[in-house]
Amino acid sequence: MRTGQYVPAPGTVVVVTGASSGIGRAVARAFAGCGARLVVTARSADVLDEVARECAAAHPRAEAVAVPADVTDAAATDRVARTALDRFGRVDVWVNAAGVGVLGRLDRVPPDDVRRLWEVNVLGVLHGVRAALPAMRRRGRGVIVDVSSLLGGAVEAPYQGPYAASKAALITLDEVLRQELALSGDHGIAVCTVLPTGVDTPFFRHAANHTGRRMRALPAVATPERVAAAVVRAAVRPRRRVTVGPGARLLPAAHAVAPDLVRRLIRRRTEDHYFDAPGTAPVTTGILRDPSGDTAAVSGGRHARIRTAGRRAAALALGAGAVAGALRVRSRLPS
Repeated sequence: MRTGQYVPAPGTVVVVTGASSGIGRAVARAFAGCGARLVVTARSADVLDEVARECAAAHPRAEAVAVPADVTDAAATDRVARTALDRFGRVDVWVNAAGVGVLGRLDRVPPDDVRRLWEVNVLGVLHGVRAALPAMRRRGRGVIVDVSSLLGGAVEAPYQGPYAASKAALITLDEVLRQELALSGDHGIAVCTVLPTGVDTPFFRHAANHTGRRMRALPAVATPERVAAAVVRAAVRPRRRVTVGPGARLLPAAHAVAPDLVRRLIRRRTEDHYFDAPGTAPVTTGILRDPSGDTAAVSGGRHARIRTAGRRAAALALGAGAVAGALRVRSRLPS
């Protein structure tokens, strides 16, 4: 975790949804490492207890309470907020990190699975916002952080239509929320949309898969800890949108300049590289309706740190080569 102006004050009260696995769990750990007081929620009760213990051990001033809840249940989400108020007296930061995925062609994905995905990814965020706002309005300040995705926020890819559309919806929801907070005079409440690129989480193991194809490889990925650090920085120094991960700035810029080329490259890369042949995977519903349980984890096992180190080493080598070449050319010039 970075130090200085991006570290929240010890005792900051933070609610994190989707805290049993992936980005949500990494976010809870990151805040706990700063001495935050946390309410963590997800559907997996046993895993949540483990997360609460991890958080409490991360810093002498850290505290954590586990509240099992399904974000698609508005009453359950309200209960999470009440627990934060009863235990800690306020809500400073609310992070909506709960999310699920569905893989498959739009004409073959069961409507019930799409409906469930939207209930979690969009309605679940709306429930979180509605639960957080009353507590924040009473104090006149607070930060809501919604974890969206660059997929849907800036680019699109085949076989992930429902997921990308749900993440695009969060961008619109947050824009509308900012407008409404301004109109109601709630200028002390900030809303930040975080848009990661690919992240090394169990997402694809947990996603419903209607392609009949096994995921063979993934695009360049960021570590969950890198995304968590961006979430913490956004909570301390809020911005409307934060992109994070490999290509987070380059990809949207390239898409704006040459959208057809970028779409074609993503389409072919997805079809030929990221998915295996048909018949290599069974049809599954993932964790759409069941908690992640024993499969919950922060990392997806894609060795993002090693891959990131490799990319940085390659960039340094390229830069060093360019400098060396420029010096050689310069040495040959007449003085």
